[in-house]
Amino acid sequence: MSKSIISQFNITNFQNLVSDGSIFSVEFIKRTDGNLRKMICRLGVKKHLKGGTKKYNAKAKNLLTVFDMEKKGYRSIPVDAIQSVSVNGQSFAFV
Repeated sequence: MSKSIISQFNITNFQNLVSDGSIFSVEFIKRTDGNLRKMICRLGVKKHLKGGTKKYNAKAKNLLTVFDMEKKGYRSIPVDAIQSVSVNGQSFAFV
């Protein structure tokens, strides 16, 4: 499977790729320890919400909240640390 190279990437580009509720895989560098993390996830999952609000502004921290399909929980991905995304049979590498 060949990868398309995208030089400019932001939350809007990312959401356009996966906004239809598709399950996708993402690779990113964790801010906490610098390790590469691979995750299978999805946007827009509301089933497991418990109410309340986040204690931080995800958009201000350039984070995207997703639902981790393997760990069955919500996670935040640093948008600026995304290395690649695979969705609907297409892979995209970010430089």
